[in-house]
Amino acid sequence: MTLLLFGLFFALMLLGVPIALAIGASTMIALSQAGVPLMVVTQQMFQGINSFALVAIPMFILAGDLMAQGKVSERLVNFANSLFGFLRGGLSIVSVMAGMFFAAISGSGAATTAAVGASLVPELRKKGYDPASAASLIAASGTIGVVIPPSVPMIIYAVIAQQSVSELFLNGFLPGLAMGLGLMAIAITQAYKRQYPKGTPFSLATIWRTLKSASWGLMTPVIILGGIFSGIFTPSEAAVVAVNYALLVSLFIYRDLKLSDVYRVLIRSAITTSVIMLVIATSAVLSWTLSSWQVPGAIAEAALSISTNPYVIMLLVVGIILLTGVFLETASALIILTPVLLPLVLKLGIDPIHFGLIIVVGLAIGMITPPVAINLYVASSITQLPLERITRAIIPYLLGLISVLLMVVYIPILAGWSGP
Repeated sequence: MTLLLFGLFFALMLLGVPIALAIGASTMIALSQAGVPLMVVTQQMFQGINSFALVAIPMFILAGDLMAQGKVSERLVNFANSLFGFLRGGLSIVSVMAGMFFAAISGSGAATTAAVGASLVPELRKKGYDPASAASLIAASGTIGVVIPPSVPMIIYAVIAQQSVSELFLNGFLPGLAMGLGLMAIAITQAYKRQYPKGTPFSLATIWRTLKSASWGLMTPVIILGGIFSGIFTPSEAAVVAVNYALLVSLFIYRDLKLSDVYRVLIRSAITTSVIMLVIATSAVLSWTLSSWQVPGAIAEAALSISTNPYVIMLLVVGIILLTGVFLETASALIILTPVLLPLVLKLGIDPIHFGLIIVVGLAIGMITPPVAINLYVASSITQLPLERITRAIIPYLLGLISVLLMVVYIPILAGWSGP
């Protein structure tokens, strides 16, 4: 029955069926053939989304959309430019820094790519940067959006693995910072190789002016994460606070968002949320089915039969995560892989929070690996460049991010842990 389940799933995917429907339909058919009452499907779908922690997902998505709709991202880009724009290829560093700033607000890779790209692409073109390389760097920087907290994938993982969202958020900073530094190193190397121009002269007055302008946006992660880590509110409550703060800043302080715009943002956020929640609901049935058929245990035994060395097994796990990210979008891959791989890594003595960071970083890289590479599609639509050109240019950044992932696995101090 397991072969039937996965065979149907991949067949439906190849036919272009939406991922939530492919998961639900293949699981229902497999359960029906196994003689399991289909009432289980409804029960497990509701059970899968019956978690207070999931309230944070629509709220963080809405907060990020509200900030992206206004001029917050533009102000963050200007601040980053005042800090690093004077260097050769400084706009490349600005692209990464702006991505990291916005990552601490949005929790979404695509939103980070869109917000930073819309603000920086015209300036990059004007300064003579290679368009495909610039677009690929912005797309790669967008992957940090789901690693630096708040992070929607971390919330999903926490619910599935029954772990603390706050702990995942707390330990997500170092991997996100490592990703940013890795991308900067590659960008600077390319800037000197291609003789990119230096940007605006360094000026403390400009830094102070742009800092004041961006200060309300920069305060967003301070309020959200400071409130969570100090115990003032839970991650779900923090998400609601983030929405109210985003509305306050965009409508009354920056005044770059109109009431008529709020309705469009609400609709867009609702559509995004509904897709994610449907994937979570159908994947909950798949997870229950796999657990009932003891598939995770069988996979763990098969992997341990190859080698008992935890470093070898973790290399295999990383390969599975990266390969899955090529074909599935982040939320779907996370929900499918977590119940399958978590029992294996627990047998290796790896902390579930550490593994949560590994799988989130690994699947974030999937956002820039075609064919399912949402950040590349966003970058392509912003720059009007063919996807093929951006895909070729993304290779150095892709290799850099994979190197960071391996560092998170094998140098666990980056994730706040002592190692396998």
